[in-house]
Amino acid sequence: MLDSVLSAWPFVLAASLSVSGYRKRSLSLSGAVAAFLIGFTMMSIPLRVFGVTLIAFYLIGSKATKVGKSLKAKLEEGHQEQGIGRPGRSFACTLWATMFHAHSWHSKILSPFLLPYLGHPVLHTIISWCPLASEKEILRSRTLIFAFLGHFACCLGDTLASELGILSKSPPLLITTWRPVPPGTNGGVSLIGTSASIAGGAIIGATMALDLWAEKGMCLVTSWEYNVLNEAGRLVVYGAIAGALGSFVDSLLGATVQVTRYNPETKQILQDDSVPTKDVTIVSGWGILSNNQVNFISSLMIAVLFGVLGYRELI
Repeated sequence: MLDSVLSAWPFVLAASLSVSGYRKRSLSLSGAVAAFLIGFTMMSIPLRVFGVTLIAFYLIGSKATKVGKSLKAKLEEGHQEQGIGRPGRSFACTLWATMFHAHSWHSKILSPFLLPYLGHPVLHTIISWCPLASEKEILRSRTLIFAFLGHFACCLGDTLASELGILSKSPPLLITTWRPVPPGTNGGVSLIGTSASIAGGAIIGATMALDLWAEKGMCLVTSWEYNVLNEAGRLVVYGAIAGALGSFVDSLLGATVQVTRYNPETKQILQDDSVPTKDVTIVSGWGILSNNQVNFISSLMIAVLFGVLGYRELI
């Protein structure tokens, strides 16, 4: 009976959050479907830190999109309220992260390629149940958890920087030239936006630390290396670093390979799918990648970086 309840709760919770998000207009219909599929996949993993982190990302990101939404509607042409809930952004920031689950079907497909480098996906050592241990036989778990941390720290950091950075009283500076640009420009940075990205990463680290502690996954032994405060502190600090790095990479890509178009008459930034007119000027970048593609690449880069650092025991 208990097993049936535990196996049903990921479906129920994913469905509830998706329906709630759609009703509150935090998610579009297609975004709600995407959120359900991704949420159910990630919440079904026995190690609950993945699903819990996803929920935190969704709830905090959804709240952030509502802050200053009227201002964004004035500054961005075609701005939609469902900022985090559009399917492209949902998939760009969450779908590929499911491959980090040690028991997901993505991981099963990749296992033949990962085994020579990461070993078998086990969570136990001779010490205790310890997903973060650096012993060789458990290295895959540590690698994937740090990659997961990097991924979601980057995504939440970017979301908060985008949604809150626009509230800055001074115009943002283009990261490549450091000249003032209109608010909403891809690659524009501000003190508020940068601080928000660092805070977002730290929140992801704190969420993962709290969950692993609750799951007794913090390696509760006397060794300082596996001390609870040490492990939790490292997740928060590295989450903040991942948020800052992710924001930097996202801004750099946005300023160079993603075009920003501006209408000086309406004083609005155009969206990727906006129809340009003769009055539109190019603020920065080339139209090589869309916003979703930039999000995907930046989160992938940070996830791989932190996964490698975790594997090499450098963090």
